Amino acid sequence: MSDVEAPVLAAVRNRIGHLTLNRPAGLNALTLPMVRLLLQQLHAWEQDPQILAVVLRATGEKAFCAGGDIRMLYDSHKSGDNKHEIFLEEEYALDEYIHTYPKPIMALMDGFVLGGGMGLAQGATLRVITERTRMGMPEVAIGFYPDVAGSYFLPRLPGELGIYLGVSGLQVRAADALYARLADWCITSEQITELDRCLDSMSWTSHPREALRSLLATLAVNKLPGSELKAMRPAIDEYFALPDLPSIRAALLTESRPEFQDWAEETVKVLDSRSPLAMAVTLELLRRGRTLPLADCFAQELHLDYQWFGKGDLMEGVRALIIDKDKKPRWNPATLAELDPARVQAFFAGFKPSPGKSRHTVSA
Repeated sequence: MSDVEAPVLAAVRNRIGHLTLNRPAGLNALTLPMVRLLLQQLHAWEQDPQILAVVLRATGEKAFCAGGDIRMLYDSHKSGDNKHEIFLEEEYALDEYIHTYPKPIMALMDGFVLGGGMGLAQGATLRVITERTRMGMPEVAIGFYPDVAGSYFLPRLPGELGIYLGVSGLQVRAADALYARLADWCITSEQITELDRCLDSMSWTSHPREALRSLLATLAVNKLPGSELKAMRPAIDEYFALPDLPSIRAALLTESRPEFQDWAEETVKVLDSRSPLAMAVTLELLRRGRTLPLADCFAQELHLDYQWFGKGDLMEGVRALIIDKDKKPRWNPATLAELDPARVQAFFAGFKPSPGKSRHTVSA
């Protein structure tokens, strides 16, 4: 396999390791070989004193990373093997490693950043987006729940923004990503070449993390006008703090304030299209994750993963949206009104957080 064909490219310039996801035809969706290549190279660069920082990026303009290889997960469970479990275990290990990496990592995200792409990016020291970025955790649309530490980073967003984004599965644009603290800096896509030129000529006279922050402060912005989340924030915080999904849906139906009415109606339509079971498990997962340390969030997600392929809605969601493409998933149950809360709680039975760890709580 030539370097051009390799699914992950690695290069070093000016003491910076550049890791490039290289499956543009597949929107750089992660495969197990990619996960292993990323982990292997990050380990090598951690040990190399010549490497001061890492830039994580992707080939193509459409996507940084549109998620994981969902078709492989489906086929694996269908055939009765455990490749889907191996993939999730190793993907989570990679993501946790990025969160705790001792050298600064800059995630440069142009285009779609969904699911598994968020898992890579949210642990980075510096999260850089462009005007083309579309970011989200859309798992509930296929009958799944936000994983890859979604149960850690979503409930730590301001107010109830993370609960709203996780339960709805909606994507956000650049202004909203900055407002929700899912990204730190935004440059225009035309500035990527200039950013690379600056990275290649940095003198490293200060700490690498501070040097990179100073560079971004000269090129990028950390706020953009036009955030829809900011405009809807009072309603989001009001409704998505309610105790359960039936309460949230019922309250949304009563919204009569002109500035929030259209949003509320659209939100109900979105919720009615998602898997009721996946949304309810997501709500519970995120609220539990709000006070759990990172390692326990990953462990709790795996605890659910081992049950979900056989007992959840993922297989039906993938069938309807990716395999048969009829876009008519038969969720079980079909509506929130039919969902037994005990079924939701059963998925969490037996999970015990690690003893003695400090709890990282969310700030408003």
